Amino acid sequence: METWNNVTYFILLGLTENPNEQKVLFVLFLLFYILTMVGNMLIIVTVTVSKNLDSPMYLFLASLSFIDVLYSSSISPRLISDLFFGENTISFQSCMAQLFTEHFLGGSEIFLLLVMAYDRYVAICKPLHYLVIMRQCVCIVLLVVCWVGGFLHSVIQLSSIYGLPFCGPNIIDHFMCDMYPLLKLVCTDTRVVGLLVVANGGLICTVVFLLLLFSYGVILRSLKNLSQEGRRKALQTCGSHITVVVFFFVPCIFMYARPAETFPFDKSLSVFYTVITPMLNPLIYTLRNSEMTNAMKKLWKKIIMSTSK
Repeated sequence: METWNNVTYFILLGLTENPNEQKVLFVLFLLFYILTMVGNMLIIVTVTVSKNLDSPMYLFLASLSFIDVLYSSSISPRLISDLFFGENTISFQSCMAQLFTEHFLGGSEIFLLLVMAYDRYVAICKPLHYLVIMRQCVCIVLLVVCWVGGFLHSVIQLSSIYGLPFCGPNIIDHFMCDMYPLLKLVCTDTRVVGLLVVANGGLICTVVFLLLLFSYGVILRSLKNLSQEGRRKALQTCGSHITVVVFFFVPCIFMYARPAETFPFDKSLSVFYTVITPMLNPLIYTLRNSEMTNAMKKLWKKIIMSTSK
């Protein structure tokens, strides 16, 4: 019987084994990845360069874009490459590395979205104390906590599966390495590990999602104290945040807050929060934010003027 150290690679079945469908998906996901990189990098550069985007909200937004760039890059390039070349094998170590990276960045994003909700709560409900509460050192500490939280979440996920025995087969019915598809290949009782995954992944997603809904409920309730213009701007910002939260958390909760089983539609659902959501985040945040769109226009004008000279 083989043990885990004899399984040197896994075979990823991907989204489809139909060559024609693979070609269509290659073009589609390549376009998605390019849009994700361009959109998120544009936000990072705009926030970094623009002097009028120096509030904590834009620091957190740039951090979210940075995470989305890394998160998408940990999954999409390999998916695109597999669709183009048909090379669907991944080494054991690369599989574990991808598993660690995606949960590290995904966990960090979960905590960052909670921090962004707190930032909006302070800005809208305690505007006079905003600059005192959300001073720079506090923002840096909150960002560090997000990254540390994502790291600890990922370490727990990886350590719970790394030493388990893989006896074969080594075929993963997915386009990436993830907990439940890998647990399906383990040749020992995984009920305890499955409960740990639910507690570490599903419970975190569910609790944070409920906290986010509660915080935005408090924020929306307090809008009656604002002026009409203040109410409009607050609704724009909170509407963007709530949209991102729903797009990211609902699929994650469905994927991880359940017993350790796999379903045929898991792959399609995973595409939504690993590929689609990182691409939509820049659009959701920029199209409804006049300050961001104006800063981007000024940046483009500077670039065009400098190149024309």
